[in-house]
Amino acid sequence: MNTEPALDPAHTALLVLDCQPAVLAALPEAGHREALLDRVAGAVADVRAAGGTVAYARVGFTEADWDAVPAANRSFAPLARHRAMHHEDPDAAVHERLAPRAGDLVVRKTRYGALSGTGLDRRLRERGITTLVVAGLSTGGAVLSTVVDAADRDYRLYVLSDGVADPDPEVHHLLLHRVLPSRAGAVDTAGLRALLRAG
Repeated sequence: MNTEPALDPAHTALLVLDCQPAVLAALPEAGHREALLDRVAGAVADVRAAGGTVAYARVGFTEADWDAVPAANRSFAPLARHRAMHHEDPDAAVHERLAPRAGDLVVRKTRYGALSGTGLDRRLRERGITTLVVAGLSTGGAVLSTVVDAADRDYRLYVLSDGVADPDPEVHHLLLHRVLPSRAGAVDTAGLRALLRAG
């Protein structure tokens, strides 16, 4: 039995992180990628149907962004050096199965966290969003960074437990079951649908 309080769709956003072909390609099995996309697409449809907000954050760099990455940045300096993830590259777009629609929020980011330097926090607050349900990739990157940052900003937080993934299954399991629960509740796609209907 679900003991979580109902979600008020008017104050809830599903935040879809880095569901881009180039990032999805890092997942080890094509079948796993397709199943993840199915579940996230279902969650997007459920949140839209309930009247909630869907927000997307994707990694994408301009020339100026690459030039601004310091060599000391272990994660992003290699991307800058190889001029990877250009914001206009089709592999850096939101996957076509999750394509944003009018009224959705979309931000481009150049670091892991979706709230870091993107203006997304302000845009969510302007809509009265107080609850975030975080989905996407990768558990050890964008999901972890975004949840930690959002917790510090006092959002009510959930991780979509069957809608997140990481190239390393051990990292995924450790974070999902041991690290993230101190900051966010866990809800699967069926549970999310039920919480939205109860709101």
